[in-house]
Amino acid sequence: MRRKSTIGTVDSDIDVHSPAQRRELIDHPVTVLTVIALGGAIGALSRYGLALIWPTPAGGFPWATFATNVLGCFLIGVLMVTITEIRPVHALTRPFLGVGILGGFTTFSTYANETRGLLQPGTVPLAFAYMAGTLVCALSATLAAIALTRTLHAKAGAR
Repeated sequence: MRRKSTIGTVDSDIDVHSPAQRRELIDHPVTVLTVIALGGAIGALSRYGLALIWPTPAGGFPWATFATNVLGCFLIGVLMVTITEIRPVHALTRPFLGVGILGGFTTFSTYANETRGLLQPGTVPLAFAYMAGTLVCALSATLAAIALTRTLHAKAGAR
């Protein structure tokens, strides 16, 4: 998604293999990368804080990571509908909130590592429940957020 702003066109999902998209990093690398880095730090610290207050016991279900990923996917659904369908925003909003904060908050690497750690004798069923449950719940949360945000916006507009 490209948005025009005072700093020019910004695409938060730059494909570095595309020469046309690489040009955006040349034009505005510091601005885009700075807001992504700041947002990522906020998101990662939030995830870390949640993991500290909700630790996973050895061989237990990783509830903190599960909740982080499901909540993050829900918020991504709300954000994307809001900024693409409801309200025009500054071009750096998506890189900061979506790629930065929510990208740093959600975690595929921890999810994969915790699944691997649960693939031990006695916890294999839990590993598969965690693996499938996270996928189903995260995708469902995204779809629910999209539908809910659109519905709430339509109701607010009808008033």
